[in-house]
Amino acid sequence: LCRGGLAERLCRLQNRERSAISFWRHQCISDDKIPSDKSGVLIVKILEIFEECTIQVAICQQLEQSPATLSPEDAVINAEEPILKVLFTRETAAHLKSRPQDVIHIYPPWQKLLLQNADVPVIMNTYFSQKVLLSEHSEARERTYGLTKMLIRKNIISLAQTFRLDDLDDKLHQESSDNQVPHALQTPNKGDSKHHASALSAVNDSLLEMVERQGAVGWREVQVRVVIQRVYCLPAREGYRSHTQGNKPLCATPVANSDPPNVRLCLLVQDAYGMFSEVQLQSLSSTDDIEQYCRRWEGKSCCLAGMKILQRTTRGRSLGLFSLIDSLWPPVVPVKVPGQSQDSEMMTTNLPPPSFCYILTVQSGEIHVEVDEEEQISNLYQPPAVHDLKEILRIDGCNKRCSFWAQVLYRRLQSKQGVPVDQREMLLFVTDSTLQNAVHGIPKVVAVSVTASCVLSVEIIEALSAGSRLVFFKDALWGNGRIICVERTVLLLQKPLLCSAAGADLSELTGPVRLDELDSTTQASSVCALRGTVVGVNESTAFSWPTCNRCGNGKLELCPQDRELLYCIQCSEVVTTPVLKMQLEVFLRCPSRAQSTVKVKVWHEISVALFVLLTVLLFLQTYEVQSVLGKEVGLLNCYVHSVTSHPNCVALEEIVLL
Repeated sequence: LCRGGLAERLCRLQNRERSAISFWRHQCISDDKIPSDKSGVLIVKILEIFEECTIQVAICQQLEQSPATLSPEDAVINAEEPILKVLFTRETAAHLKSRPQDVIHIYPPWQKLLLQNADVPVIMNTYFSQKVLLSEHSEARERTYGLTKMLIRKNIISLAQTFRLDDLDDKLHQESSDNQVPHALQTPNKGDSKHHASALSAVNDSLLEMVERQGAVGWREVQVRVVIQRVYCLPAREGYRSHTQGNKPLCATPVANSDPPNVRLCLLVQDAYGMFSEVQLQSLSSTDDIEQYCRRWEGKSCCLAGMKILQRTTRGRSLGLFSLIDSLWPPVVPVKVPGQSQDSEMMTTNLPPPSFCYILTVQSGEIHVEVDEEEQISNLYQPPAVHDLKEILRIDGCNKRCSFWAQVLYRRLQSKQGVPVDQREMLLFVTDSTLQNAVHGIPKVVAVSVTASCVLSVEIIEALSAGSRLVFFKDALWGNGRIICVERTVLLLQKPLLCSAAGADLSELTGPVRLDELDSTTQASSVCALRGTVVGVNESTAFSWPTCNRCGNGKLELCPQDRELLYCIQCSEVVTTPVLKMQLEVFLRCPSRAQSTVKVKVWHEISVALFVLLTVLLFLQTYEVQSVLGKEVGLLNCYVHSVTSHPNCVALEEIVLL
């Protein structure tokens, strides 16, 4: 809050008010009696109670006095005494636990409001109120009633009535809502199109109105029509997973263990008023289902029913969610505005972005999302805006969502001590034609950090393990010079059917891929090309091991029949010509980093020329170090482990691109 502003002053006033009320109630309980000062006290007897807009409304009759010898039932009521409408907040009502025939003492500073064209005055500011128990009979009744919760009638007032939306569309909508018949939601069949259309005519189009009308307990007998903007998976926090067969209801069953994949299918939906909500559906048995859900559901309208509010989150609590919402704001078409006639032309550019969002979930194991997959794409849908990597590197600001199509050249799992493998961050080094053809000053390869919260499908993981692939990164996060795949980022092997790519160069790569050469701007956790001259060898760290020439297994054993031969357990065969692999650290002198010590860790048989050199060095034992020094090396593809200034050293590792 702005210091000294109206909001901060109001917040302090509310805090003082709550403290005063709590202190007053505590004092009443401690004294165990009604405050003796009766000046200005309003004494009423409750005749009827109902709830409206979360406020408890009590129709009361004012009493001249409440004799200490009489119970509330026996209190004399004069027919000429005025009738009052007393308003209690939800907190005050929960404290009083009032029922009809109860006598309430309302202490100052209560206020009386006289409404035009209304005969019954309204009593407000009733925070300092106390229920009077004047006899053993009434105390016994209180103990009996305290065991059962009283059901209070709720007067539901729609937003259309509140804002007096009296145009034709709202009249039709109100009539259809009044005549709505509750029905179970199922996935629509082709033969049920007529029934489906009639059912949709009775749905609401405001998420906020449903929340206001139904409250946190959720809604079962009404539906809300929304547009699915995004489909993605989130790591499941609850230990429940669902089983589905065709169009049969989904039944949630406890998970005995949390073995992956334990992810929850989620929808980011938007209603006709522009309000967003995240709907968390059933857990998926396979992460490969996410691609088909994206293709089938994104951009389509659907009806929600049987939802309950899991959380009301704000921008400060869910930066990732609101960064995705901001990428979809403002709406591409005019949205409805509460309190205004829908016939008038409404601007969408000046609308403030949403400041809160409801997280919804299903109430039970039944299907609660009805998607009309045969319907055309909604005009409210905003497909991902695809950029090339050169455009993304020029985006100003932080926490901006971006989508792009790139070639994955190399992947590396970050090693952190004590962190399980499935919770480690992974780096994907990607490029596209715009980076490969860029002039000096723009990197030819960029790193994409994939956090553990980003759910990857098995298909993506297997594809990246097999070789270099074109991958579509949808709704990645850009900020502080980094591209990060976080929660709600989706990686796909196929380009979405709907995407906008105005001005982006999406042409495929032609020719070999080039990396940036090592220079003074090279940073740690990057890849580069290296050339130089060998100036030293670290013999103390050199080691080698034999591997199977068929499967590459590095754990060979001696053959039981012939101890002079090696045996591969995976192939179940004798290895007659093992492949020797090795690790060695060499020191290079590089013209591009003349002042730095460049240390390269060489793994396996990567470069033929260097491999021959190292084979002579390690195994033939017929070399002299002096014969190795001065040899030219390059170009080597390397991963940069660290770059330090004191001492001035660059540590690299030779890699193989996918």
